[in-house]
Amino acid sequence: MPTVSPDPLRPTPRQGRDFIARHGETVYNIARRMQGDHPHTPLTRAGFRQAEAMGEALLGLLGPRPKLTLWVSSAGRALQTLAVICEYLELDWHQARRDDRLVEIGMGEWSGLYYHELGDKLSGFLDAEHKLYRHAAPGGEWYDSIAARLSSWLAETDDDPGDRLVIMHGMSSRVLRGVMTGMPAMPQFGAPAAPDLPQGSIAMIEGGQESIVHWGEGALANAAV
Repeated sequence: MPTVSPDPLRPTPRQGRDFIARHGETVYNIARRMQGDHPHTPLTRAGFRQAEAMGEALLGLLGPRPKLTLWVSSAGRALQTLAVICEYLELDWHQARRDDRLVEIGMGEWSGLYYHELGDKLSGFLDAEHKLYRHAAPGGEWYDSIAARLSSWLAETDDDPGDRLVIMHGMSSRVLRGVMTGMPAMPQFGAPAAPDLPQGSIAMIEGGQESIVHWGEGALANAAV
């Protein structure tokens, strides 16, 4: 994957490496329900297998008990994913720092609804080329808001010592990766967004450059994740 220079608006180099992971498959995914920032949607058996694969990959890369600051979205599916990974890495899950700024895009009035309940409203909702939504859900969040909250999180954690493991979500992690690698904002979405990765994937960003350290076996973007 080509690398991208750091954002000139963020002149201070970020300390350490960030391992940014997307949680595993959930019951909402297979039930075809809108998920977004819904607080707790449990993992499926496939989701737990994806979390185990992430744990194995990180163990092979970092070894047991690596010096990592653990960051996690406050959503249950992210917390469950981290719990499995921590077992592989022999780290204490209870030391993870939960942050609401790492949650998924808010789906407003559509949150929790089945696809079939939305019917024609979903027609053209997902941009097939970019795998991003074409507009915000009623009462929902837009990408510029995600970029703002994640930029706030970055500013507070730039000087954290050592490396970080960040467990979060499909859409929000793409915005975070885009901001961290200095990608320009896409005019139609109001924010940068890195390429989509399947559920259970891990990207590593160091010095504004990204590499994929684990390609997950889950789904790519759709209207549920």
